[in-house]
Amino acid sequence: MSDDDLALLRETVRAAFDDLSPMPEVRRLMDTGSGWDRAVWTRLCREIGIAGLAVPESYGGTGGSAVELGIVFEEAGRSLLAAPLFATVGLAVPLLLALDDADALGYLPEICAGSVVATVATGDVAVSGDRLTGEAGYVIDGASADLVLVAANGHAVFAVDGAAPGLRRTPLVTLDPTRKQARLTFEDVPAQRIGAANAEPAIRHALDVARALLANEQAGGAARCLAATVDYAKSRVQFGRPIGSFQAVKQHAADLLIQVESARSAAITAAQAVAGWADAPDLPVAAAVAQAYCSEAFVRVAADMIQLHGGIGFTWEHDAHLYFKRAWTSRELLGRPEDHLEALAVLATEGSL
Repeated sequence: MSDDDLALLRETVRAAFDDLSPMPEVRRLMDTGSGWDRAVWTRLCREIGIAGLAVPESYGGTGGSAVELGIVFEEAGRSLLAAPLFATVGLAVPLLLALDDADALGYLPEICAGSVVATVATGDVAVSGDRLTGEAGYVIDGASADLVLVAANGHAVFAVDGAAPGLRRTPLVTLDPTRKQARLTFEDVPAQRIGAANAEPAIRHALDVARALLANEQAGGAARCLAATVDYAKSRVQFGRPIGSFQAVKQHAADLLIQVESARSAAITAAQAVAGWADAPDLPVAAAVAQAYCSEAFVRVAADMIQLHGGIGFTWEHDAHLYFKRAWTSRELLGRPEDHLEALAVLATEGSL
């Protein structure tokens, strides 16, 4: 896509998210069991094609790349989109594409159409023939997904129907009410192996893709926090002047802008690495750098958003706490910043940097 096309995509996606998932609707849905509306998700998939944006046309997608998909995730982070985007498009779709066999790819058309919501579960799950036993904790949208891709024994992937006998799904109370998680218990659950017997390389690749997309979401959330803070600083009057005119506030906002723009740069680079751009770094490196930086940047900007809003920023009615909670939980999802820095150190010793 050209720069103009990417700008048009951003404009279209932002308008759709603002219309279909405004903050009052996010607040309403976070008090429901699933946290999202199936009819809205279906519209987003069929009218905009967000689930299949980076899926080949032969499997129901639009044949785009992670660069376009990164814009979708950035805008989703900006609006705290109430939808199973990360579980389905950030986790499940990259894994199915990485597995690259007929059984795995066969799930993509229904996912792209919005009729199947998928997620990925990892944990202490053992395999006996075509049956799974064990438990996976903190599964994103695990209580509402139609399809669960289970990484069992650490190296094999199995597809499990969300309504399969023996599968018990327990919703969890977590810090972030806008992104639901669940504990999945498998008691002799029927499953279908997909992909190679040793799917560990595919799992590693899919997780790096997920880290890159999550970084874009974090960058979008941080940008929204900064924009809200700057708007408030322009309108909040203290001592007869807008607080944004005070040098200390200006400097603070400038520091946050550096964090936001740096996060966005790292996230875009990671998306380019997923897309295979020639001048982009290797994906494991780009994904680790993006996660290490974007995780911390989002937490910092969200925390300072609360501080610079003063007393109102601490109230339940203000949206600041929702972004703060999303920032902290996102930081923990696919490894903490220190884990990514350690991974970079390993890559450096191996000569991959």
